[in-house]
Amino acid sequence: MHEQKSNDSEHQDDRQEPEREDTVQPRIYVASLSDYNEGRLYGAWIDAAQDEDELGRGIQEMLAHSPSPGAEEWAIHDYEGFGLLHLSEFESLAAVAKVAKGIAEHGPAFAAWAAHVGADSELLDAFEEAYMGEWEDGKEFAEQMLDDMGELEELRGKLSDHLAPYVEIDYDSYFDDLVLGGQIGTMEKLDGGIYVFRNW
Repeated sequence: MHEQKSNDSEHQDDRQEPEREDTVQPRIYVASLSDYNEGRLYGAWIDAAQDEDELGRGIQEMLAHSPSPGAEEWAIHDYEGFGLLHLSEFESLAAVAKVAKGIAEHGPAFAAWAAHVGADSELLDAFEEAYMGEWEDGKEFAEQMLDDMGELEELRGKLSDHLAPYVEIDYDSYFDDLVLGGQIGTMEKLDGGIYVFRNW
C-alpha cells in the first residue's frame, strides 16, 4: 500500500499544514482502509506525541466520519517528525506513542535511537544513559573523547618538544575500532554528522 501525501485526502480540514517551528512535531497520517479499498483517499493527521489511548480515540473519530459506513480498519499511510525511524503501516500505537513522546522530549536524537534499537524495543528507556551526543564525524568524536579522558594531555607530557610535531594519532581508526568492537553505535543525522550511542 502506498503512502499518501498531504494533498490527496478528502478530509481536508485535518490535513492542513500547521505553523512550523524549528523542530517538526511527530505526527501520523492514518487512513481508513474501507475507503481506500473503495478507491477513496480519506484519513486524518494525528499528533503522535500523546498516549496510546488518545491516539486510538483520534483514529476512531476519523473512522466515525468516514464516507464508508461502518469503517473499522485503518493503517498508517504517512508520517513526519520521526527522523531516521521507519514506521510500518500497522505499527503498534503503543510504539508510536512512546517514540513520539520521546522525540517531543529529547529531539531528533531520540528518533535516531529508536531507529537504532527498534520502535518497540525495551531499550528505548535507556536513551539518556546511551546517548553520548552528536558530532560532525567519527574523528571529531574520538578526539574529544580522548581529550576528555586526559589521554592526549598525558601523551603530550611524555613527548619532547622535538618529537611532538612528528606524532599523530589516527583518530579515524580509533573510532572505527570502537564501532567494530561494539562499544558504541552510530546513526547518521539527516542534515549531516552522526549521533553516537553507548552499546551494552
